[in-house]
Amino acid sequence: MNRLAHETSPYLLQHASNPVDWFPWGEEALEQAKSGDKPILLSIGYSACHWCHVMAHESFEDPEIASLMNQNFINIKVDREERPDLDHVYMEAVQTLTQRGGWPLTLFLTPDLKPFYGGTYFPPEDRPGMPGFSRVLRAVSEAYISRRSDVENTARQIRDALESEIKKEPAGSENLTELTLKEAYLILQNQFDSKNGGFGEAPKFPNPLALEYLLRYFSRFGDTASLKMVELTLDKMAKGGIYDQIGGGFHRYSTDDAWQIPHFEKMLYDNALLSRVYLHSYQVTRNKLYADIAQETLDYVLREMASYDGGFFSTQDADSEGTEGKYYLWAEKEINDVLGKETGQKTGYFFGVSPEGNFEGLNILHRIEDQSASEIVRGAKAALFNEREKRIKPSRDEKILASWNGMFLTALSEGASILNSQDYKQAAVKCGLFLLDKMLVDGKIRHVYKSGKVKMQSFLEDYAHVVEGLLALHCATLEGKWLSAAVKLASDMVVMFSNPLTGLLSDTVSSVQDLIIRPRNEYDGAVPSACATAAMVLQKIGLITGNPDYAQITGRELGSVKSSLNRYPLGFCQWLSDLDFYLSDLKEIVISGPRNDSMTLEFMRTLNSKWIPNKVLIGFDPADSEAFQASPLLTGRTMKDDQPAVFICQNNICQALITDAIMLEKKLE
Repeated sequence: MNRLAHETSPYLLQHASNPVDWFPWGEEALEQAKSGDKPILLSIGYSACHWCHVMAHESFEDPEIASLMNQNFINIKVDREERPDLDHVYMEAVQTLTQRGGWPLTLFLTPDLKPFYGGTYFPPEDRPGMPGFSRVLRAVSEAYISRRSDVENTARQIRDALESEIKKEPAGSENLTELTLKEAYLILQNQFDSKNGGFGEAPKFPNPLALEYLLRYFSRFGDTASLKMVELTLDKMAKGGIYDQIGGGFHRYSTDDAWQIPHFEKMLYDNALLSRVYLHSYQVTRNKLYADIAQETLDYVLREMASYDGGFFSTQDADSEGTEGKYYLWAEKEINDVLGKETGQKTGYFFGVSPEGNFEGLNILHRIEDQSASEIVRGAKAALFNEREKRIKPSRDEKILASWNGMFLTALSEGASILNSQDYKQAAVKCGLFLLDKMLVDGKIRHVYKSGKVKMQSFLEDYAHVVEGLLALHCATLEGKWLSAAVKLASDMVVMFSNPLTGLLSDTVSSVQDLIIRPRNEYDGAVPSACATAAMVLQKIGLITGNPDYAQITGRELGSVKSSLNRYPLGFCQWLSDLDFYLSDLKEIVISGPRNDSMTLEFMRTLNSKWIPNKVLIGFDPADSEAFQASPLLTGRTMKDDQPAVFICQNNICQALITDAIMLEKKLE
């Protein structure tokens, strides 16, 4: 066993028995590189990454390749989910070098951490168009020894390129207009797959952030084409193999255009973001399919990814028993054996089952009928689920990340509100307590919780998503303590992550010493940019607290990405949603009254039946000992004759108080 045996990351532990002399990222490894004047071989991946497993089996378990690595390099293994800052910096470096990226990420660094060569997956021996890892190792070692000045010059150029991106001057917020929203929408329309939904060609990712923006575009401009783009995509995904038709929840992406053949890993963040867009689309369309998919997705996470103490685990692997997707695949005969021939044939027809299968001789289930499942199919799904439970499940990465838990807390809280679910509300409260009790240490959020221990410093993504989740939890429960915690953490976030050199937010605190630059990732990828999420929550917190500084921060943040919004909108959709919010006449809604009063609950049901994307909601219960009171929106907003009341305000000017749900319904319309 190598040094990784002492780590808690499941990904690092997967490599603990490699013959490679792996180090975790840390002082010991970096000091050995400097003292021995050896280049660093940095390998970054994550536990559910299929090609990370492939490279491990082919190369890192090979004694000859391991010997080459050990002789010539200080070998460092990093879990990208534990260190998103390192992953971002060095992914940018590889993309600068090769114009492509992905995982596993393979970098060669000088002892002072500057990258000079890299790529992603390397096969063990040469293949067409791909150099073998053995040859790469020899060539890089030889270059470092005999052409040192060339290596240093390349490393300096890459570092300068990375630094120039960070130091760019942001545009002013006065140039932010609706025109940007319209121009971005036209590009998204052009990139849309009008046959299968989604954007671009295979491999096809769900892009929930783009769908959220299209819903906002429909809300702002009444453009029905944008709503149809959302509906087509959600319909196709819900009926495709990317969705687990038996157990619920979404796989990472589809390897084909039609969402039929997935890459089988399941990520907490995907299911958080996708359940939200299905919930919002249900509010807009009242299509029950969307509510069902959201519910099944939330139920999947609660069933498979929940820790006993309230947090949620990170991923489920693509592989089980060493085979990709084995847990999810079905033979036609197996289905007939479980259900009986007649029911099996009916169910098989509904799920597109054939004797030859659609994936290596077996079947990935997908819906081929438009109508809702009959009682027969519902019963069959339950029977197939029970049968599948007997199989060996994919491995699970049981580290708990504050940022991803913040995302799922938002989804769970919105599910509680929109679907009127007490179970989701209880789970959301438990998650909120977990984040504040277990992952807040000395007043600061920690990034990772595993086996009862917290580790890693705070990142902007942790603060932004936890604040977002706490705001959603307040909206679901109207309890003051969640709002108070959100306001406090937002204030801390601004202090900790503001960069005086740029006037913008950075992804890390200034005290981090093991980075060649202080990173700022503006790109919305599989998860929203931390900067974009922070910009959104600061707008809300600024309105709640009456602090104009927060709106100014949001304006600067939006100004910094303005040139990208209508050039490459697919990579900046959270920012586009931010801009829509920033340009809106925001709806300030106050509910005053006991949170468990029947009228208060009726107000909540009425509010949650509508999608009001640009609202800020505060609840004030005078009997709540932790009720948040430091908001100008609450001034004078009290119950009438000891009965709950609702106030709808805009620009701090409120309409007459509302005292019954029918009146509220009319005002919302």
